[in-house]
Formats: sequence, C-alpha cells, structure tokens
Amino acid sequence: MDRITIKSIDRSEAFRYMAAEGYSPEGIIAELADECERELIRVISPKYTYRVFGISDNDGSRVRLSGCPLILEGKDISALLSGCHSAVLMCATVGAAADGLIRRYQAEDMTKAVITDSFASTAAEQVCAAFDDMLREKYPDKFITWRFSPGYGDLPISIQKDFLNILNAMRLTGICLNSAGMLTPVKSVTAVCGISDISLPKKQRGCAVCRMRENCTYRKRGTRCEF
Repeated sequence: MDRITIKSIDRSEAFRYMAAEGYSPEGIIAELADECERELIRVISPKYTYRVFGISDNDGSRVRLSGCPLILEGKDISALLSGCHSAVLMCATVGAAADGLIRRYQAEDMTKAVITDSFASTAAEQVCAAFDDMLREKYPDKFITWRFSPGYGDLPISIQKDFLNILNAMRLTGICLNSAGMLTPVKSVTAVCGISDISLPKKQRGCAVCRMRENCTYRKRGTRCEF
C-alpha cells in the first residue's frame, strides 16, 4: 500500500464533473469552493495498492494471468493488453471520511455537497494519476497502457469482488463492496493496465468505441470523460 498527499484539487477537472467546464467561480461560490477544498483535504486519506501479474494467455476474448485465479473476460480488455507481457491490477481511494463529509453537507448545504462530491471525484483521479506516475518511474524502459476499469466496455463489473480480494484491498486500503455491489468508500477506483517491452500501437479509445455512448451524460452536455 502506498499513501500519497494531495495538497490541492484540480478545479478545472472538478467543475467539469459538475457540468461547468471552463467555469471560474467568483464571489460566494469561490468562497464555498475554497471551504470545501480545505475541509476535503483535511479529512481524506489517499492511498493505492497494486499487484503485477504475468500474462499467460490472451486469446482475444479473455486474458489469463500467471499465478492469479482471476480471468479478465472481454474483447476490449484483450485488445488493450495485446502485446503486453504483464498486467497490473490496482485500486485507489481517498478514504471513507470523504463520504462522511459529503453526507454531512447533504444534510446541511446541498451546494457544498455538490462541490465536495465533485472535488472528491477529482481527488480520486489525482490518486490514480500519482499511481500512473509511480508505475512509469518504476518501469522507465517499458510501455504502459492506460487504465481500464471493470464495467468499461465488455469487462464485466461482476469481477470486482475477486479483484479486491486478490489485492487484499480491504486490509490495505479499506476498499470493499457494499450489499449493492458498489465500491465503498464511494470515491474509489479499480483498474487494469498493461506493461509491454515494445511500443504499442495506439488503441481505439473514446466515444466511438464506448458501449455507454448512447446514454452518456458527458456526450449529452457536449463534453467527454477521460476514456
């Protein structure tokens, strides 16, 4: 497990989550944003953990990992890991206190709740970005794919329980599944990425290949997510 420190929230990204891309808050909203950022940074506990497994087989529709019982099913994850010799399983979170702060604001001030929720989502992505940086530093001569989470494309979200067990995520990061099958703490992420010895051809990415494109709230607003 690795702990990191977040000193500030990427506000441009946070306001994009709020469907306010490019917005620069002023007056009372700016003051609320400052307060929410301070309180969130005070309570969060950002951390991640990961394991690296060799890829024993990739037949185009599933990926088998050496020494790992989890099979990564789906053409999308198989395509992502094509040409890779190893797969990295990771999870990251900003901790349960962020959920508690959001719930408190939901009872007291919905504006602060919305801002804090978006800031916490952004903080979780910043933890993932720190993980990406660490991985590139650890494998400076390798080529690493982007992160691909259970539930993206045709990689089933039903693997979450086994995924977390393999990472010993509950003990190391506090991440588990609730009775509805959702990650808790809420601001948590699981993902897979690949490691290759050779430069990988650019894989298809974005709205054109996303299976959620017809129902995507980002596309309805004229923007996009990070996939």
